[in-house]
Amino acid sequence: MKRLKQQEFPPDGEWAEELQELAARRQQSRAMGGEDALARMKSMGRMNARERLDVLLDDGSFREMGRIAGKASYDAQGRFIAQSPVNAIIGTGRVGGRKVVASADDYSLRAGSSEATISDKWIYAERMAMTMRLPLIRLVDTAGGSVKLLEQQGSSKIPGYPNWPVVELLRTVPVVGVALGSCAGLGAMKVLLTHFSVMVRDQAQVFAAGPPVVKQAYGIEIEKNELGGYQVHRRSALVHNEATSEEDAFEQVRRFLSYLPQHAAALPRREACSDDPDRADDWLKNAIPKDRRRVFDARRIIASIVDAGSFFEIGRYQGGSIITGLARLDGYPIALMCGDPRVAGGAMTLAAAWKVERLAKLCDTFGLPVVNLVDQPGNATGPEAELAGTLLGAVRVMTTIETIRVPWVSIIMRRAFGMAGGLHAPKFFPQLNHRFAWPSARWGSIPIEGGVAAAYRAEIAQAENPAARRDEIEAYYHRLASPFRTAEKFGILDVIDPRETRSILCDWIEDAYEVLQATRPAGRAQP
Repeated sequence: MKRLKQQEFPPDGEWAEELQELAARRQQSRAMGGEDALARMKSMGRMNARERLDVLLDDGSFREMGRIAGKASYDAQGRFIAQSPVNAIIGTGRVGGRKVVASADDYSLRAGSSEATISDKWIYAERMAMTMRLPLIRLVDTAGGSVKLLEQQGSSKIPGYPNWPVVELLRTVPVVGVALGSCAGLGAMKVLLTHFSVMVRDQAQVFAAGPPVVKQAYGIEIEKNELGGYQVHRRSALVHNEATSEEDAFEQVRRFLSYLPQHAAALPRREACSDDPDRADDWLKNAIPKDRRRVFDARRIIASIVDAGSFFEIGRYQGGSIITGLARLDGYPIALMCGDPRVAGGAMTLAAAWKVERLAKLCDTFGLPVVNLVDQPGNATGPEAELAGTLLGAVRVMTTIETIRVPWVSIIMRRAFGMAGGLHAPKFFPQLNHRFAWPSARWGSIPIEGGVAAAYRAEIAQAENPAARRDEIEAYYHRLASPFRTAEKFGILDVIDPRETRSILCDWIEDAYEVLQATRPAGRAQP
C-alpha cells in the first residue's frame, strides 16, 4: 500500500506529553474499525476507505483533515484513554495533478451509518470544495440512518442538513459520487446529487431504503440487488455508469474529471493531441446505409470523428437511443450526443430525454461545447411511451437547451423528424443554429415512409402491385426531401462529405473556445 502524504514527527520537547497524545489519537483513528472489521471487508473483496483514497488519488497526495474527530474516553482525572474515530474520512488530494476534495465513508465503523458520525465533518468537506472551488469526490458506502440515534440523543431530529450547500455546490464545482456498497437515504442522495455517478456491479446498491424497511412497509421480500442494484438503475437512469470493480469506478472518475474545469468560472483544459485534425476516415462515406431500413454503428462513427480514444460514454445502458458522453476535438474537451438506431429505432424515449437534459445542464454549468450527431426519427410512440410521459421528457429537453449559452453544432447524419427532431440544437436568438448535413440526411414533420402509408393508403391498396406503387411514391417524396433542396434555400448551412466532418469540427472548436473565453458567465445553469 502506498504511503499517504502526512508527515509525522517524534513526540519530544517541552510538549512531549501532548504530542504523544496527538500521536496516539491519530494512530487509533488510522485503525478505523479495527482488525476484525477490516478483515471482514477484505474477505468480501472490498477495499477499506483509506485504501480507496490511496487508489483513487495521485500517489502520496492525500492530506487528511479532521483526523482526530470522534468519541474519546477519559479517566477520572480527565486524562485521555482511547478514541473511536468518526466513520467519515475527508481531505484534499490530487487527480491527474489537479487538486480535489475527497470524502470517504468508512464502512468498517458501524457500517458507515450516516447517523453514527459527526455530520459537521463531511459537510465541512463539501463547504470547502465550494469555497475553495475544488472538484468534490464522494466515496459512498453508508447504511444510512439508524433508529439507535434516538437512544443516543434522547430525542429525534427534523430531517435535513441546513449547513449542507448542495445546490450551490452543484452550480460551482464538479461533483462526483461513487456507490461502493448499500447506499440508502442520505447515502443515496450523496450518489445522486452529482454531475457524474458510478456504482460497482453486484457490490453497490442505491435506494431510498433497504430490504428490511421494504418488508416492513409493504410485506415484500426482496434481495438488495433486486431492489437497487446496477441492473435496476440501467432502467431507472438514476446512476450514470456502472463499473466492474472499485478500480474501474475510480478510473472512470479520473476520466470524467479530466474533461471538466476545476470550477464553473474556469474553462476545461486543452490537452496535447497527436491526432491529425484533418484526418478523414474513408469508410465514413458509407457509414450510413443507402437502405433506410438498415441500422449503422453509431459508436464507430463517433470514434472516427473525435480524437482517437477520447470518447468517454456516460449512461450507456440507459436511454440507449441517444448516446451521450465526453470527448475531445484537437485536444479540446467537448460534450457529444449521437442518435443510435439500434435501440428503440433511435426514437426519443423518456430515459433518452433525461440523458440529454442532464448533459446539456452539465455543459452549461462548466462551459463544454456540444456536438450533436443527429439521427432522430421522432418521439417514441405507443401505450408504454404515453404512460411514461415521454412527451413531457421532450418538453423538458426543449426548455433546457433553449436556455443554455455554450457553442453548439449539429451534424444531421440521417433523420430529424417531428418534435424530437427539432430538438437537435438551440434555435432561438441569441444562440446560433450552427448545423451541417450529410447527403444521407432527411427531415420534416413526419418520416416519409409513415406519411406515404397514411396519405396514400387507398391508392396503394388498389394498385396492381401495392409494394411497387408504395416504393414509387416514397422515391418521389425522398427526391423532394433531398438535403440539397434545403441547402439551396440556405435552410441548412452546408451539405458536407461525411469524411470532412472531423476537419470541420476541429476548425469550429477553436472558435468555440475563443467565444467561451470572452463571454462565458460562470455557474449559471440549474444543478
